[in-house]
Amino acid sequence: MRRILIVGSSGAGKSTLARAVARRLGLPLIHLDRHYWRPGWVAATDADFRAEVAALAARPAWVMDGNYRSTFDLRLPHADLLVLCDPPWLLCLVRVLRRRWAYRAKPRPDLPDGCPEQVDLQFLRYVWQYPRRSRPLVYAAVAAHAPEVPVIRLRTRADTRRWLATLPTPLR
Repeated sequence: MRRILIVGSSGAGKSTLARAVARRLGLPLIHLDRHYWRPGWVAATDADFRAEVAALAARPAWVMDGNYRSTFDLRLPHADLLVLCDPPWLLCLVRVLRRRWAYRAKPRPDLPDGCPEQVDLQFLRYVWQYPRRSRPLVYAAVAAHAPEVPVIRLRTRADTRRWLATLPTPLR
């Protein structure tokens, strides 16, 4: 596995898992939030973001963390594996609120400068609706763009620990 795509709800543990997988496999880490957002939470233009994602996905190796459904067509065909972080929505909600508190006075490492952690009602609604609305779209994107790509669904911390333990360690 040289290209691993990690998706899931906000608060599902995507960034944490991506860091662990990249470290374990010795692969470059790409947090898509750092490429999409500009200071002040200004979104990149669709054309600019798609061009950047296409270039990132074409790299020979990566662990890429982020949903951005509009770019699944660019990323999935390059991926060797899709990991869906899929804990219960209530746990995701708790983690989002805990993360907001933890990063209230310092920047989050997977976000670009000038984008402080924030939570609003729309964001909380997204977390709540992810299992019903967004998860099926992930599976539909795989079927449409890369049906041969294996999908690993991690529901619990124990699932995640067991899966991480199966990964080889890099030669040093």
